[in-house]
Amino acid sequence: MSLLIQIRRAQIQRAWFDFLGAVQFLTRLRVPSAPYDEGSLARAVKFFPIVGALIGTGSVLLYLVLVPHLPVTVVALLIVVYLVAITGCLHEDGLADSADGFGGGWERERVLAIMRDSRIGAYGAAALALSLLARVLLIASLPRTQAGAYLIVAPVLSRWTTLPLSFSLPPARDRDPDRGEDQIDGQGARIARLTTRGSLIIGSLCTFVIVFALLRIRALAPVLVSMGITLGTALYYKQRIGGITGDCFGATNQLAEIAVYLCGVWA
Repeated sequence: MSLLIQIRRAQIQRAWFDFLGAVQFLTRLRVPSAPYDEGSLARAVKFFPIVGALIGTGSVLLYLVLVPHLPVTVVALLIVVYLVAITGCLHEDGLADSADGFGGGWERERVLAIMRDSRIGAYGAAALALSLLARVLLIASLPRTQAGAYLIVAPVLSRWTTLPLSFSLPPARDRDPDRGEDQIDGQGARIARLTTRGSLIIGSLCTFVIVFALLRIRALAPVLVSMGITLGTALYYKQRIGGITGDCFGATNQLAEIAVYLCGVWA
C-alpha cells in the first residue's frame, strides 16, 4: 500500500511540475521552477488549454470591471494589451515570423531561413497589425451576455490547437549530424511529434468540457472552426516546409483565437 501511495504522490508531483512548465512557457507569470526534465514540455502540452482558461479568466475580470465605465472599444483594446503582455508576445511573434516566411519565400529552405530571421518584414508587420486590429474589433462587437464565455473559450481553443499539431507533425528542421542536436526555432518545436496520444486525449477532453460548459449549443461552431483551422494549417505546413516550427504553432494559435471571436460576433 505504501508503495502505491508513493507512486501516486510521484505522479501527482510530476503532473504539478508539468502544469507549472505550461504556465511558465505560455505566460510571463512567475511560478516556482520545476526540476529540469527534457520531456516535461511535451508532457505539459495537455495543460495548455487550462492555462488558456486562466488567461481568459483575466480577460473576463478586466471586462467586468471596465465595461461599466469605459466605451466597449477601449475595454477591448485594454484586453488585447493584457493578452499581449501576459503572453510576452509569444504567439504574435510566431504569427509575424510565419507570415514573413511563407509570404516571402517559395522554397522550403528559404521559408525556414526567413522565419529564423529576427527582423520583421512587410508580411509580418501586416499580419501583426491585422491580428491586433481584428481582436480589438471582434471583442468590442461580442454580445455582452456572451462576451465572458467567448473571452475564455477563445484562448482555450487556440491553445488546444497545439495538441493535434504537435501530435501529428514532425519538426520542420532536420537533425544536424555534426552538432548532434535539432535545429529548431525555440522551445515550441521541441514538442513536435513528442506529444503522446494520452496527452492529446486528456487535453482535448479538458478543452471540450470547458467550451461546452460555457457555450453549450453555441460551442459547436467554435469547436468545428478551430478544428478546421488546425487541419488546414497542418496540411499547409506539411506541404510547404515538411513539418512544423515554433512559429507555426503561434500562427495557428492566433488564427484560431480570431476565428472564435468571429463565431461569437456572428452568433
